[in-house]
Amino acid sequence: MAENSVDAPAAGSWVERRFGLSTRRSNVKVECLAGITGFLAAAYLLIVIPGLLAAGGMDKGAATTGTILVFVVSTLLMAFYGNLPFIVGPGIGGSVLVGVTLAGSAGIGWQAGLGIASWSGILFFVLTLLGLREVVTRSVPQSIKLGLTASIGLFVAVLGFRNAGLVLANAKTSSLMLGNFLAPGALVALCGLLIAIALQARRIPGAILWAILSATLLGIPFGVTRVPESLMSLPHSLSPVLGQVDMLGALNIAYLPFLFVFFASEFFSTMGTTLAVGGEAGLLDEHGNMAHINRPFVVDSIAAALGPWVGIPAATALIESSAAAEAGGKTGLTALAAAVMFLLMLFFIPVALMIPKEATAPALILIGLNMFGGLRKVDLANLTDGLPVLMMVMVTLISNSFGTGIAGGLLFFIAIKAVAGKWREIPIGLWVLAIPLVYYFATLVKH
Repeated sequence: MAENSVDAPAAGSWVERRFGLSTRRSNVKVECLAGITGFLAAAYLLIVIPGLLAAGGMDKGAATTGTILVFVVSTLLMAFYGNLPFIVGPGIGGSVLVGVTLAGSAGIGWQAGLGIASWSGILFFVLTLLGLREVVTRSVPQSIKLGLTASIGLFVAVLGFRNAGLVLANAKTSSLMLGNFLAPGALVALCGLLIAIALQARRIPGAILWAILSATLLGIPFGVTRVPESLMSLPHSLSPVLGQVDMLGALNIAYLPFLFVFFASEFFSTMGTTLAVGGEAGLLDEHGNMAHINRPFVVDSIAAALGPWVGIPAATALIESSAAAEAGGKTGLTALAAAVMFLLMLFFIPVALMIPKEATAPALILIGLNMFGGLRKVDLANLTDGLPVLMMVMVTLISNSFGTGIAGGLLFFIAIKAVAGKWREIPIGLWVLAIPLVYYFATLVKH
């Protein structure tokens, strides 16, 4: 698919030559709107990530500055090296592991947790340079690749419902339950969802962006959106977290299961996000593969390895990038626009913190539900192809992790094809991958 080539030649302005907009059938206006939309969809992480890390004893102000810097530098690298519409930043899963699991319940200091995260990123980088991550990605069966979008769509939609307060976690039954639909936050989210649907149905450019902004404004009288006293502020100092990485302490043999859980979950999350968002942006070929896929892998591995040195673990291509892809983003100009928005937040943090998660929830819900369409491409009538995909979707829902869902789907694919006597349909690479996958699930259950 020549129109999607990262290296396709381009003529005209510097922007056109650098990002190849016409080659991917896009333009500056669409790309910039997509970047702003992606930024707004991911802006809630500026609140969530520092809060999770502060739970483990990290300075919250410094973590906020570090989070923004990781977003800016990593997303710029994706824009100019990867030329892809991906927003790169810290994921919730890795922050929970460092701030809540390791520094909290496990009693491991956040400095050692950052060391584990950095070693995981270094391992990412080495495997990327060796081309092994691309080999694994290309070994993923076509049916799993087709079902990835639906699996991740489910994760995104549930995240949106939870952010809106429409779905809650039932502590007694350890299951999901309906929230209070009449609560202010839920009403704001529902209104935002209806606005987004109305605008999209009328093909209004930037529909999701306008829906987020409308919901933010609507949240003011509901008390959901808190208007800051000042729109500007100087960034907090990084000194409390800068360079506080215990690389030697992280090599404790007792921490190996944590390292593997960290690595495996982020590995499959990144692979899934890259393929799913790439599919939304029309950047995959007929086999579900992306040209030059090692480029986004290089970017996220560098971000994952260096992010902990400013206090931020688990930087990766974020699933919130799907909001940018849905808005029409196809090139690195989308990532550049998003990075500029995050850079501005260094001095306008109160503005970013003003956007409530209930305002971005409609975007996640609508995008997630739209991604369910990927199931249409799966031959569900073929039991050995369809069942692993459906199991992948279920594991994603149960584990609340699409990385774990993808890993589970691959294991089920191997098992189902084997018991059905279709050994030849299982790539050799998957047999090799099965060993660490089984270990991953074993360590996941224990920890």
